[in-house]
Amino acid sequence: MQTDALPLTRDLVLIGGGHAHALALRMWGMRPSAGARMTVINPGPVAPYTGMLPGHIAGHYRRDEMMIDLVALARHAGARVVLDCAVGIDRVARRVLLAGGGMIGYDVASVNIGIGSALPDLPGFATHAVAAKPLGGYAERWQAFVAEARPNPKVVVVGAGVGGVELALASAYRLRAAGAAPEVTVLARGSEVLPGIGAGARAALVRHMRRLGVGLLTDAAPARAETGAVVLADGRVLAADFILTVAGARPQRWLAETGLALRDGFITVTDTLQSSDPAIFAAGDCADLAQAPRPKAGVFAVREAPVLLDNLTAALAGGSLRRFRPQRDYLKLISTGGRGAVADKFGLPLDGAWLWRWKDRIDRKFMAKFARYPAVAAAALPATTAIGLRAALGDKPLCGGCGAKVASPTLSAALTHLPAPQRADVLSGPGDAAAVLRAGVGFQVITTDHLRAFTLDPALLARIAANHTMGDIWAMGAAPQAALAQITLPRLGPRLQAETLREILAACGEAFAAAGADVVGGHTTIGAELTIGFTVTGLASRITATGGTQPGDALILTKALGTGTLLAAEMAMTRLPASGPLLGECVAKAFEQMARPLGPAAAVLSPHAHAMTHVTGFGLAGHLLGMLAASGSAARIGLQRIPLLPGAEALAALGTASMLAPANRAACTPQMTLIDGPRAALLFDPQTGGGLLAAVPAPEADALLAALRATDPDAAIIGTVTSGPAHLAVHD
Repeated sequence: MQTDALPLTRDLVLIGGGHAHALALRMWGMRPSAGARMTVINPGPVAPYTGMLPGHIAGHYRRDEMMIDLVALARHAGARVVLDCAVGIDRVARRVLLAGGGMIGYDVASVNIGIGSALPDLPGFATHAVAAKPLGGYAERWQAFVAEARPNPKVVVVGAGVGGVELALASAYRLRAAGAAPEVTVLARGSEVLPGIGAGARAALVRHMRRLGVGLLTDAAPARAETGAVVLADGRVLAADFILTVAGARPQRWLAETGLALRDGFITVTDTLQSSDPAIFAAGDCADLAQAPRPKAGVFAVREAPVLLDNLTAALAGGSLRRFRPQRDYLKLISTGGRGAVADKFGLPLDGAWLWRWKDRIDRKFMAKFARYPAVAAAALPATTAIGLRAALGDKPLCGGCGAKVASPTLSAALTHLPAPQRADVLSGPGDAAAVLRAGVGFQVITTDHLRAFTLDPALLARIAANHTMGDIWAMGAAPQAALAQITLPRLGPRLQAETLREILAACGEAFAAAGADVVGGHTTIGAELTIGFTVTGLASRITATGGTQPGDALILTKALGTGTLLAAEMAMTRLPASGPLLGECVAKAFEQMARPLGPAAAVLSPHAHAMTHVTGFGLAGHLLGMLAASGSAARIGLQRIPLLPGAEALAALGTASMLAPANRAACTPQMTLIDGPRAALLFDPQTGGGLLAAVPAPEADALLAALRATDPDAAIIGTVTSGPAHLAVHD
């Protein structure tokens, strides 16, 4: 994925996907720094725009309208996105420590992780309450609560600042619009409500609270949360079906362990946004502007972004830094539940629907920055080209993973030139996914595979490649034994080369160790792009062959389909239809599935399966037809029974497909009967890290499926083996 790129020599790591970092990534994509590798670390694939949160809670915005797709943004920026949570910084080794156990090296780093509003020190609040910041699951929990349709829902909001009152108003409006008679109560620890804004704006918001029936309790310190209640310090008990904490700004606790200079737990930065460590910058709510302290507000993060990016770029190149000068005050537009807002600046209040329209325009203009990215123009071909060049290039980018494999007919034709096995202890022939050797009273299985990079995260690619390669070992009923690695690195500076190899070997070593196998060596080389592969051996007392299906067998698939389509969509930054998940969330789900090992599923299926295979590049249809041809049988499957990854069917309906899918379709359809459509198209989708496909005795299928779902929740019985020559009938 770094074809013809300049060597990368410096690592820039953005910790968190806050507003300043999102804008920096967008600008970086249009003006990257040559030789720098950009990485963004964030717990999830999307980041919320907090300005639209009250409108979402009130029902004015869909969830997808307020979320920034960090996966698509990273693709635009040419950055790798690491979906994990930072929990520390080793400033001596210059590595960011991750919750998942990994480490990401940096030369220059920036922190933009926001703040929290949880109350972890109060009993019961971690279990029974939800924090507004970081947003995390707040929006999802709220939507589920609204969907419950309680006639008299009781909501308690802990925190009487602007954020607490704004969300209380939004909650009351949404529940009333749903036909409920809500009781929404705001708790203020002291006697003052809405500190930090002018008296006129405060009075206007209090009027809106009365209008929507939002109650206010002052001098009400919460003591603990229980199921269905908040208990105050004075002993009063408030019934609560939904408890929201918006109680001020709380820094993330791991910052205290970094050794950086802090104030009240926030990173102290200079006017260049540098911390006490010149290699580490900070922006947004997690930063404290030492020379010009300001309230925690998104407007400052947005305005910091250009200065932050310029200074990060200068730090990478050894240039001079700019100063950030925040404005003294800023316009506060506070929504009032319905499509209205109150404005406050310099203590002058305004109130009305026109302010909501103004705020809506501001918010939508911000989010429009992340709706579309400039397309990269393809390099123009010379005027004179060899015959067939344009056809060979095609109209799609070269896929990664199994989508980059050679088509089945081409491969089959080439394999005919291999001689048949001559040794008596070699039991498999050319074209088999894995070789079977006789080893004493048992068998040794050998397989090899490699993946062209589809992600810039080398650790993730290594984990997926390791489990993907072991798939053929597990499919044959063997236990992984030993592995040799084959790694092609793009051109990197010495430090980045060492860090990249460290990440790859740590990740694959962990994957093989979990499977009971050892990484015993391998080979590395420098090439045009990152490619990771393995040769793996396994041991078995009994081989589960590809052939062997019997009429009446149930067909079980252990993983959902769609990885090839989702990876193709991610490369093209395709947008999914509105109102559903964002593409980045679907891609993250695909990554999670691809990295999940097949060992537990194989342990369930191998003792019972008459035949089994690993679904990979030739798609479900191709691998199932291979099983049927080896068995001399046919099959019937139901499209509605086949599990699909989120977003895959919607993308297939848009015509999105991996570059290998047309060849898979052409190879399979002569032996198929099917009704075409988006779900049918996914039968030909090349799978990376796909599931096991097993033919099992029908009476045992339900019990096996129940056992599989402990580790493979998408596992499904998709059809039945029938008698007759190899043919696949597909019905709805």
